[in-house]
Amino acid sequence: MQKDENKKPDVTIFTDGACSGNPGEGGWAARLSCKLADGKDYVKTLSGYSPSTTNNIMELSAVVNALTALKTPSDVEILSDSAYIVNAINSGWLDTWVANGWKTSENKPVANKELWQELAKLIKVHKVKFVKVKGHSDNEYNNLCDQLARDAIKNKKGI
Repeated sequence: MQKDENKKPDVTIFTDGACSGNPGEGGWAARLSCKLADGKDYVKTLSGYSPSTTNNIMELSAVVNALTALKTPSDVEILSDSAYIVNAINSGWLDTWVANGWKTSENKPVANKELWQELAKLIKVHKVKFVKVKGHSDNEYNNLCDQLARDAIKNKKGI
């Protein structure tokens, strides 16, 4: 079987954001995994901290930072417990915001516009599929990201 040199890496990313108070101190985390050409699995975890933020900003920060960490254009599946993010992408809200000059359907400015703009750029680089997962349930990697985000708040830093 001949190897396809143009095949993009398949990357799976789990993300989560947390906030102690809303607004308040916040943390975000992501777990990236992909199968390398040699057949080995590559896994990387990322996290970050903000002293004053919101839960939605932390959820978006997790996705943006995870996609930014990718070194080459990739086929990506993002699994998130954030209805805010998944619905914005899968229901076409992001496309509508862009078309409306970053205004909502009520003609109000889009909240967290800068992060959404960065995400819009990143999903043009990568082929990204967003999947909603149930938070705080039996999903091992969603639970891991939740713990890493909370640890970022506790330790006031990311990894």
